[in-house]
Amino acid sequence: MKSPVSGKSAGGSVVVESGARPGIILAAVAVVQFMVSLDLSVVNVGLPQIAVGLGFSAVGLTWVIHAYALTFGGLLLLGGKAADRYGRKRVLLLGLGLFGIASLVGGFAQEPGHLVAARAVQGIGAAALAPAALALLTSTFPTGKARIRAFGVWAAVNAAGGALGVLIGGLLTQYASWRWVMFVSVPMAAGALALVWRAVAAAPPSVRGGRPDVLGAVLATAGMALLVFGVVRTDRYAWTSPVTLTTLAVAAALLAAFIYVEQTTTREPIIRLGLFANRSVAGANAYSLLVGAALSSAFYFMSLYLQRVLGIGPALTGVEFLPFALGVIAGSVLAVKLGSRFAPRTLLVSGGLLTAAGFAWFGLISPDGAFITDVLGPSIVASVGFGLCLGQVVSIGTTGVAPHETGTASGLLNSSRQIGASLGLAALGSAAQHRSGQAVTLEALNDGYALGLTLSAALLVAGVLIALTVLRSTRPTGPTISTSRAEQIDDRDSLLARD
Repeated sequence: MKSPVSGKSAGGSVVVESGARPGIILAAVAVVQFMVSLDLSVVNVGLPQIAVGLGFSAVGLTWVIHAYALTFGGLLLLGGKAADRYGRKRVLLLGLGLFGIASLVGGFAQEPGHLVAARAVQGIGAAALAPAALALLTSTFPTGKARIRAFGVWAAVNAAGGALGVLIGGLLTQYASWRWVMFVSVPMAAGALALVWRAVAAAPPSVRGGRPDVLGAVLATAGMALLVFGVVRTDRYAWTSPVTLTTLAVAAALLAAFIYVEQTTTREPIIRLGLFANRSVAGANAYSLLVGAALSSAFYFMSLYLQRVLGIGPALTGVEFLPFALGVIAGSVLAVKLGSRFAPRTLLVSGGLLTAAGFAWFGLISPDGAFITDVLGPSIVASVGFGLCLGQVVSIGTTGVAPHETGTASGLLNSSRQIGASLGLAALGSAAQHRSGQAVTLEALNDGYALGLTLSAALLVAGVLIALTVLRSTRPTGPTISTSRAEQIDDRDSLLARD
């Protein structure tokens, strides 16, 4: 077994190499993140064919999406803690195995319950994968130009997976079968498993000793899962209905109990609440929540606009999302080039404003519009902006975090974005539905989607304001680890001052 070592990258930056193979580790993390992001969107376009093929009811069909979101969002904190406690390689391999098997089983589903169960297991696997992979990336590239490049690659594949998922899902559904939207993840899971097995050293866990806080883990998981459940069910029960209010009240009570337990437990907490005293962690998570809400809503409204208002088929709808994916990649490359010249907060703010401008432009859609006039321009603007800021928010959100808490911090970031996506889509979807009313005319639908896209832009502006007021203005990441250590000392002193 190879022990982790430190060395100098070509750019002069310090790289901590897990297993001394940072290039292969980056490739493995990229495949994992692409697969997880792809699975959030690849199924959407195939839902009508899935309903016909397996006999789903209109209400039951939504659980193809909800089953994945529920387990993924609810178990992310636990997945991050597991990565810290039991080792990132072990958790990655377990998550990849679960994800791959669930994808294969889901593709062969013969009844609605089979597919929903497979999607739920996929979510469990993703909840283990996402924070472990991100923690591995953070520890392998702790600072310097190598870190900027690594997070640029991560940002590109993360957003490209979500955007290309629509394209791939449309093509597979129209020209093969809806079953291939499940099968497509199997070779990716197998490839990532081989890369992780080869590249990642089976290093000892970063957290040792202490009894795990089982009660806190149960409360956190139950509270997060119930919160997601209550939000996604607003498509059936109104926000003010007794069912929704009761569900959200119980979720709030469970999360409040979790906070109390974390403050008083004598065991090893699932998440140290003092972590939020780090302004980078607090600000990045708030920003991530709002970005998740805005992006998931914008994808949803634009997909419906293209298919329901403009009358475009699933395959062509996927193709017309391609400029967004390419724009994100371009923005991520630009972020790498600018990362050594501008502070991360500067790129975060600039990217957020550019994305907000693109979404506001989307809000000008018309019922007699076209791809060239209503979609292409704002897609380019919004996607380049998103590429600029996506890697920055993850990098900032793990800055100054002790090595034994990187998995927890990574899980927290993923959880914030996933919860934001659920909350944002439910809230903005309700607003769009209220604007459209009971009418089913193209004009009414267009008005609702336009409102939802405009509100998505407003959420991003709110995220930019948080970045400006909460996050510190720091220098670009330098060639040594001195900045990172200084930030850790600042955060440690801040925590001591609060205690």
